[in-house]
Amino acid sequence: MIVDEVRSSLETNHAQLEKKLLEELNRPQPDQSRVVQIKKQKLKLKDKLLKICK
Repeated sequence: MIVDEVRSSLETNHAQLEKKLLEELNRPQPDQSRVVQIKKQKLKLKDKLLKICK
């Protein structure tokens, strides 16, 4: 079903962003602007996921 495919894609993208965030945070001097950008992207994906699941 299309909804399941979209949800799966969003979940995959969310997981990839989480990985990028952890990589950035584990750097000796994390780029805080990059951290904020990744967190915003994650929140947008989470909002989309919530809308789909309703």
